[in-house]
Amino acid sequence: MTNSEAMRGLPAVHRFLSDPQVAAFEALFGRAQVKDAIARVLDNARGSLRDGVPPFGTLRDAVLADLERAQLDALVPVVNGTGVLLHTNLGRAPLAPSAIEAIRDCGEGYSNLEYDVYEGRRGSRYDRAGALLRSVTGAQDALLVNNCAAAVLLILDTFAKGREVVVARSELVEIGGGFRLPDVLERSGARLVEVGATNKVYLHDFERALAPDTALLLRSHTSNYRITGFTHDVAGADLCALGKRAGVPVVEDLGSGSLVDLAEYGLPHERTVQEALSEGMDLIAFSGDKLLGGPQAGIIAGSKPLIARLRVNPLLRALRVDKLTLAALVATLRLYAVPERRTEIPFYAMLAATPAQLRERAERYCVSVDGCEIAETSAYVGGGALPEHGIPSIGVALPGDAERVAADLRRGAQPIVSRIESGRALLDLRSILPQQDAQVITALQSIFA
Repeated sequence: MTNSEAMRGLPAVHRFLSDPQVAAFEALFGRAQVKDAIARVLDNARGSLRDGVPPFGTLRDAVLADLERAQLDALVPVVNGTGVLLHTNLGRAPLAPSAIEAIRDCGEGYSNLEYDVYEGRRGSRYDRAGALLRSVTGAQDALLVNNCAAAVLLILDTFAKGREVVVARSELVEIGGGFRLPDVLERSGARLVEVGATNKVYLHDFERALAPDTALLLRSHTSNYRITGFTHDVAGADLCALGKRAGVPVVEDLGSGSLVDLAEYGLPHERTVQEALSEGMDLIAFSGDKLLGGPQAGIIAGSKPLIARLRVNPLLRALRVDKLTLAALVATLRLYAVPERRTEIPFYAMLAATPAQLRERAERYCVSVDGCEIAETSAYVGGGALPEHGIPSIGVALPGDAERVAADLRRGAQPIVSRIESGRALLDLRSILPQQDAQVITALQSIFA
């Protein structure tokens, strides 16, 4: 058979489109994307026609595999079995049911986003969340932008453009995606002044760096790394006292920004927003989607006069949050106002789960799926907080080749992300929501049937 004869033997596109399994994807992607997948498979087949024309079933399966891969490339729910509670790649904090309800209520129709219903006139999109943040943190005022990096950028653009910002050399961190604090400073138009050594910085280092052009003294959370051993740092209260004497605002980028002392959950103390404010920080920037347990947002809390200056910066419009983020954040903050409701936030429910409770769930997995074994393991907070501190946890170790099992879990109708530990695929139950157990067990039964 010549190559041209073989090419004529390839099935026509309409034959694929008339196949029920292929046609089912049209409702999801539209006909044009389905036809693109068919064209890719036929192009690949044309490149290997010397081996003969593949059967239609083989080509159809290739088209289905292409479309299924495209389905997984879309934004879909994922079960987090990694044991990292605030997993950046998996969307960080799951939202509380009340936050999800607030998103649905505000998203399916109109809302009073910038409208004062009582007075019948235009209102502010920031007032509702601002009032709750003042109540929960004790700050004089607060403002929202779309993430913590944007919060730092807005502060630098407002107060330090063309001027100097003094930062300890040990705090010039790189955050996710390769973004570095010095680069953010440069893009804002501020000039970086590094002080101290990598492992030690003293108050007199900051004092010597003060100059007529000094705009801010900046502290930055070291996120996912720690310097240990022969070290020294400047206490926040001491730096604030220096700033007051010099008339220079002191700003802290808290990163994850906890509103709760994590020691309540048996973890090491993590500096809280309230603690930083009580020491005299003029402004604090922190995230909404990490330790706070809400949607992605950047929160700035602190001095009312300084917040007022941030509000009139034209850059704020480019960084503002939308109605769905505001709805979810307000609903989440309301849970902090009533301490008994805090565990409605999934992150805190995960922290509060006892090993005995996790073991009871693991036993149900092992009874339902042959070959599974209970494993004692460690979970982690994630999100740049307490990177070295493991949380005692219980996992389910799965039988079979670890890489193959992990791939099968990821590629299922409900993607499940596991981790590999001691040569076995493992699901850490501390990061799997209890209401997800039934669907995970069903997926495991399908894989190991």
